[in-house]
Amino acid sequence: MAASPMSGATRGNSEGETGDRAHARFGPVTLDVVARRVSCDGTPLHLTPKAFDLLAFLVREAPRVVPKAELHRALWPDTFVSDAALASLVKEVRRELREKDHAVDLIRTVHGIGYAVGTVVEAAPVTEPDALHWVEIDGRRIRLATGDNAIGRDPASRVWLDFASVSRRHASILVDATGAMLEDLGSKNGTRVGTTTVLGQVRLQEGDVVHVGAIRMVYRTSVTGMPTETHRGA
Repeated sequence: MAASPMSGATRGNSEGETGDRAHARFGPVTLDVVARRVSCDGTPLHLTPKAFDLLAFLVREAPRVVPKAELHRALWPDTFVSDAALASLVKEVRRELREKDHAVDLIRTVHGIGYAVGTVVEAAPVTEPDALHWVEIDGRRIRLATGDNAIGRDPASRVWLDFASVSRRHASILVDATGAMLEDLGSKNGTRVGTTTVLGQVRLQEGDVVHVGAIRMVYRTSVTGMPTETHRGA
């Protein structure tokens, strides 16, 4: 069975490092595998799921150069894809990491072999938000977790909305130490804050009214806690 990019021991760890680098820092980049978020110089970045898995795998294995064949097995188990697909993912990761702004190649190509992280990988402290965050929908209160909170008809969503006007993966709210950011995920019926259509990311403020398709919800945050009764799901 192919190794998952998100599991297993870290063969590439240098002496004294432990764990699977679920929270790591290299250069200006911070990676949180558990929350599936990555930032560069403090700015949240947005990778497709497969590109995120590629980056997480390379970080976990650093400083080892990972052969292309191993990356293929990890990212596309039991499926044949061309080297062009892998090269496209590497290009996406590099573009999001803004390598042109830094002297060091954060993702290094070793021609004829594979890829590696091009700088030292260190453990990063886990920063939890000082405030609690939640949304209120028709009397229900759904607490938001640190990291990405998916909104949609997919039952696995943190905010599960089983309504026809809501896409399966409709939107997401990213929660970190700086607050909460709302993003539409290419939904069919759109996402709005008040009367403004969400294009890209929008920082949420306490009391903002968010429309997910035809569903209305209110974003709440507080440093003193939330009402005691918390519900999750539809």
